[in-house]
Amino acid sequence: MDYTIKPITTEDVKELQKVSRETFKDTFDEYTAPDDMKRFLKEDYETGKLIKEIENSNSRFFFLMVHDEVAGYLKINVGDAQTEHLKENALEVERIYLLPSFQHKGLGNVLLDYAEDTAKKEGYDYMWLGVYEKNINAQHFYKRHGFEGVSEHTFQVGSDPQTDWLLLKNLQ
Repeated sequence: MDYTIKPITTEDVKELQKVSRETFKDTFDEYTAPDDMKRFLKEDYETGKLIKEIENSNSRFFFLMVHDEVAGYLKINVGDAQTEHLKENALEVERIYLLPSFQHKGLGNVLLDYAEDTAKKEGYDYMWLGVYEKNINAQHFYKRHGFEGVSEHTFQVGSDPQTDWLLLKNLQ
């Protein structure tokens, strides 16, 4: 499958917003009350908030393009942009989101490998992420890639505090 990975800029914010909302809802709708989902999608993927995230020099977003169509995206964080201070010299994979029609085609591997290659090239010793405790498929995916559970934290979806397991991979 032909694909390219391209950095996301503030000019891409509407497409990023659309993909974020569609993929999050598709993945987590069954676990979340409708009012909480609606509130989360409105607030967390609000245009101004996404622009601020894109403009943060410690966060980077990348679209995965398949035949010039957005298939999904990756968001990585370093330094103070990370959602937790899990380890020194670490890179956080905050989001790997694929649209439903592009799932189960090996493209999640492409984005995770890109994140790992970036982390290694930039000299990070660890890569980590949070995964929802009920998202069994994602847990298996990350464990196949060498991640191990080390902790947990609360991920707020509307008024619903959900538990994310924090997974770590040693890159040394």
